[in-house]
Amino acid sequence: MQCSKKEQNTRGCINGYSDCRAGVARYSSYLSCVSLSLSIFIYIFLSIIWCACSRHTHTPPPPTLSFSRRIESRMIQRTVSFPSLRKLLLRAGCSKSASSKIGTYNCFASQSSPLPSHNPSYRDDEYADVDWDSLGFGLMPTDYMYITKCCEGQNFGQGQLSRYGNIELSPSAGVLNYGQGLFEGTKAYRKENGGLLLFRPEENAIRMKTGAQRMCMASPSIDHFVDALKQTVLANKRWVPPPGKGSLYLRPLLLGTGPVLGLAPAPEYTFLIFASPVRNYFKEGSAPLNLYVEENFDRASSRGTGNVKTISNYAPVLMAQIQAKKRGFSDVLYLDSDTKKNLEEVSSCNIFIAKGKCISTPATNGTILSGITRKSVIEIARDHGYQDGIYNRFWNHLSRAEQYHFRNSNGYY
Repeated sequence: MQCSKKEQNTRGCINGYSDCRAGVARYSSYLSCVSLSLSIFIYIFLSIIWCACSRHTHTPPPPTLSFSRRIESRMIQRTVSFPSLRKLLLRAGCSKSASSKIGTYNCFASQSSPLPSHNPSYRDDEYADVDWDSLGFGLMPTDYMYITKCCEGQNFGQGQLSRYGNIELSPSAGVLNYGQGLFEGTKAYRKENGGLLLFRPEENAIRMKTGAQRMCMASPSIDHFVDALKQTVLANKRWVPPPGKGSLYLRPLLLGTGPVLGLAPAPEYTFLIFASPVRNYFKEGSAPLNLYVEENFDRASSRGTGNVKTISNYAPVLMAQIQAKKRGFSDVLYLDSDTKKNLEEVSSCNIFIAKGKCISTPATNGTILSGITRKSVIEIARDHGYQDGIYNRFWNHLSRAEQYHFRNSNGYY
């Protein structure tokens, strides 16, 4: 079919118009691509310039608290001086008494210890509002606690100080369901010149690591443990009692806080430290104690966990302890679980028997906790000329008259 000349001209105009529109569309698309590419190039160029400039910009370090023998401690952006803590248990000043292998652990700085920005600026001579003369051994919450976590198979990272308060646990946490937990106890003391001292904290760290291996738990390193104690003491320094009025008790805890249903190690662990000012543990103070020799209950059994400071060792002794206190005794002295002939340990401490210039204590053969005070007493006694005897069969070491005294005095010792 042939079109007229007029129709052919009309169709040619329409086709030309369509081609024109297509060309404009292609050109617009090209301009969009060029614009996008140019924008990306400008963004990259400006980013490079910004990074190059930022390298030369000084960024102030985060607030930290550092220690040195001659330099006062300061916090960035707000100065907090601690002149009395200047020599606070410095690592470089670690020394032991010339007359004893014990000495006081004078190391208090393995690395910078960050303090929370909201830590109030207390004076060095400022104390908490506490009646120190009536202080006993009970919980008195302080300002801060230390806390850090890690997953199974990993190492604990640097923790942080937070306000003392409750912690959140899963109902299926390993520590709640299977008792996967350890604790330690040590103290900080205030000297006459205002300085603070810790008592052999590295020994507590070693004991916690040993216990963690037995309980299949992750544990902080020795340096991490000691540094965490440092931070906790400094953050709660106003709660350290005056000299001779008591000490700041420090309770490190290692807990299996990860959720677990079947019997297995927890997948996550929490290491925390809280503090409380205390005085003597026993109400008798330094007076002699009345101990009840327990023959019906055992504290620990052979090849068990009596030699580690696991939380599961302590609740079982409560019944015997309550019964002994109802009878007027201070605490319970346990015998070995196999023969009931050997003295082992008190509910909350080791025991020594002194006869003249000889002191004796049961051997740490797996059922007795290796006490840090126990180790210290042995070292001091040796330095002062005492003979020490560590006996596996401590009961047989006693004379017949002494055995009779134990058996026929209603447990009084």
